[in-house]
Amino acid sequence: LTVSARDGGGLPSASNAAVTVNVLQTVLVPAIFERSRYSFSVPEDAPEDSMIGTVKAREPPNSLEVVSYRICSGDPHGKFSIDPQFGIIRTQKQLDHEAQSVVVLTVQSQLGDSPIYSSTQVNISVTDINDNPPLFLTKSDKVTISHTQPPGTAVYIAHAEDKDSGLNGAIKYSIASKQSDAFSIDPSLGVVNLTRTVVAEKQQEYTLHIAAEDCGSPPLTSLLIVMTRQYNINDNSPSFTSSPLSYVMEDVEVGFLVHHIVAKDPDEGRNGQVTYHILSGNENKAFVLDKITGLLTTAQFLDREVQGRYSLTVMALDDGSPARSATQVLTIIVLDVNDEAPGFLKQLYESTVPENRDPGEFVVRVEAVDQDAGLNSLLQYEILPGAGYEKFKMNSDSGELVTTASLDRETQEVFEISVNASRVGSESSPLRSSTAQLYLTVLDENDHSPLFVKTQYQISVTEDLEEGSAILDLSASDEDAGLNGEVMYSLIDDTYGAFTIDSVTGSIVTTKALDRETKSQYTFRAVASDCSTHFPRSTTISVVVHVNDVNDNDPVFLQNPIRVFVPAETAVNETVATVRADDVDLGSNGAVVFNLMMAETVFQVDVKTGDIILREPLASKDFSTQLLVTASDQGITPRTATAVVIIFTEEQEEVISFSHSLYEASVPENSAAGGH
Repeated sequence: LTVSARDGGGLPSASNAAVTVNVLQTVLVPAIFERSRYSFSVPEDAPEDSMIGTVKAREPPNSLEVVSYRICSGDPHGKFSIDPQFGIIRTQKQLDHEAQSVVVLTVQSQLGDSPIYSSTQVNISVTDINDNPPLFLTKSDKVTISHTQPPGTAVYIAHAEDKDSGLNGAIKYSIASKQSDAFSIDPSLGVVNLTRTVVAEKQQEYTLHIAAEDCGSPPLTSLLIVMTRQYNINDNSPSFTSSPLSYVMEDVEVGFLVHHIVAKDPDEGRNGQVTYHILSGNENKAFVLDKITGLLTTAQFLDREVQGRYSLTVMALDDGSPARSATQVLTIIVLDVNDEAPGFLKQLYESTVPENRDPGEFVVRVEAVDQDAGLNSLLQYEILPGAGYEKFKMNSDSGELVTTASLDRETQEVFEISVNASRVGSESSPLRSSTAQLYLTVLDENDHSPLFVKTQYQISVTEDLEEGSAILDLSASDEDAGLNGEVMYSLIDDTYGAFTIDSVTGSIVTTKALDRETKSQYTFRAVASDCSTHFPRSTTISVVVHVNDVNDNDPVFLQNPIRVFVPAETAVNETVATVRADDVDLGSNGAVVFNLMMAETVFQVDVKTGDIILREPLASKDFSTQLLVTASDQGITPRTATAVVIIFTEEQEEVISFSHSLYEASVPENSAAGGH
């Protein structure tokens, strides 16, 4: 069985008890205690082996067995013992009422070796003796009083504790020794009261010996020493007497004294003792303030260009209770020294300026800044020597750059100039300066016309060029830039539809087949114009195209066929007829020679003149013949024409007639000219 215990207040026991019940087969009767509960008392200072009390169990009638006793629970620390034969309970260790004032023992009885037990409860009260004196929480204490506090004011509460019980732990308080009759104490509560007003001009400090005594017999006592000190009322706040403005140079060393903060407090003693504190404005820890002396010094290097003014909220605090304070805003002005070099807003300035402008043309304005102040920040500008710098000048005050001469982009398009900004803060300050680069581009004006290499071009071409053939590549240059220097080409005269020009490349090409025999020379003008959108410029040159001959024409007889009547008596070597042929080609291509296609003895033809000469006498009066005469030019590949010369005497009439009255033939389309 598990058994729990609960007291009258409802609190359970710390642990439960396990009860084992053995059921026997035979009925056995145990030794029964005379009482179910025994109560004894013993003083806590009882020595070891002191008798506390006796328990008694009676054996059943007619039993010859001996009863034995033992403590089965309630004494985990072994502070008690029991005589197993007689049941006498004794102390075995020192008892302490303050540690445990009541002990509950369970004592069992056993009859011989029988497994049957009976038990009883033994309540032992450990009675208190006065063995603990009252104890204060501290051996001494301090208290401050005011001379304005009225009689009856509680100025201190003494408190002691006594672990004993009853009268042994009841405490009464008293003042064991008095230096003054100004104090009294409540014996029960320990409250120390003023019995009168403490005059400020007299004794400033008192020592009270407070006794705490219990009501034991004999009583025990403890002492507490209380130091009382009177004070004035803290009715005045500190007042600053130092200036709220201070100046410091930015180049001072760390630890430099910046300002001495002074505040006065008319109160006496600690009420008039002032300490100094920085409340705000010193977030970057630039200054440190001695709280006692009020000396404000630098804690790090200052830089006016980073922060030129500090506003410190300073508090003066007295040591009263409660403390009183005053605040002041201390303004610290950081004075400039010449420690900064000027710096240009840009390290590279890029600008443009038109060419051909009058001197004084504005180009660009440079600007540099100096973080210093006053004279230390005044700057002057100058151009540093370099290529082309003499064509510009700079206003030393404003930094404006202007030209000193008219610029020519075609001579120099880009100027790279270095400029300097400098200043002297004072006679003792070092010269500090900075440089920047200027990249100036001269803008083009259309002040140049396109230029050809020659003013006239003559070109010879053969007449057999195919349509679209390039005969001449014109090229004109323009020193201007952009559209001002971009050249376009055109023809302005009539080329009879024979030529055109590429507007971009300047290439002149044929637009149809040429024929020297029709036109042997072309003269026209070509124009090169720039592409300026404002006042474009141009140049005109003449082009002469000579068309050279090729052998592209056959000789043509002036008459074909030729009928010649020759008298029968015509003498030998006499010219009987002359054939004529023309060739419109030039030179050897147009020089014609004559020949007979077939060998002939009677007649001969003069190669150059075409004269037909009789070489033999005519055989009869009715003589007739046909000569085939060729006319050939003297080209590399000669071209030839043939004529028929019919010769007969006057008496014979030659009838010429076609062999057929109708001739029919077919020819394919797209046949080449001259095809048979």
